[in-house]
Amino acid sequence: MERLSFLIDAGGPVIMVLILLSILSLTIAFVKMWQFMRLRVGDLQFVNPSINLWARGRHDEAIAMVDGHPSPIARVIECAMNSRGRSQEARSAEVTRVATEELEGLRAFLRPLEVVAYLSPLLGLLGTVVGMIDVFAAIMIHGTGDAAQLAGGISQALLTTAAGLVVAIPAIFFHRFFVRRVEEITVELEQSAVH
Repeated sequence: MERLSFLIDAGGPVIMVLILLSILSLTIAFVKMWQFMRLRVGDLQFVNPSINLWARGRHDEAIAMVDGHPSPIARVIECAMNSRGRSQEARSAEVTRVATEELEGLRAFLRPLEVVAYLSPLLGLLGTVVGMIDVFAAIMIHGTGDAAQLAGGISQALLTTAAGLVVAIPAIFFHRFFVRRVEEITVELEQSAVH
């Protein structure tokens, strides 16, 4: 705990902002993981059987297979199945609307995660620049007689750069991971809608 207090004191307000951004990015990552697990986005076992049942004219069984499944793909397929009897344009518009809503739900909070990923290294660099300004101001006032004091000041200044990278690297990883999953789901949604 004493070490954490030292790091916060050494890094100043920039470290506090980076700690808050770290908490935000980890919270978003956990929420998105929970959302993807809850929606069972990887579970596609129902897609081909439900489409095959539909193609064989067993409409009620096909709808029952996708009804209540939490996957966004199931909701798009169900929308397409429930819109039978409508014109092709009306059915296409309804399926597009539902697919867009589902994808927007999956993309929720990815923008703030991206902002954290890009802002953290810049904040770390800002903290380093401010710290180096303080070090040079101290050199100007006291001279360069004590190398240990000078090295300590520089290490404290570089602390914010390291903290910025520590926050940014996981944020970039999680952002890219979730964006890639949404892209995969988008392809699966398009394929399912075409069927």
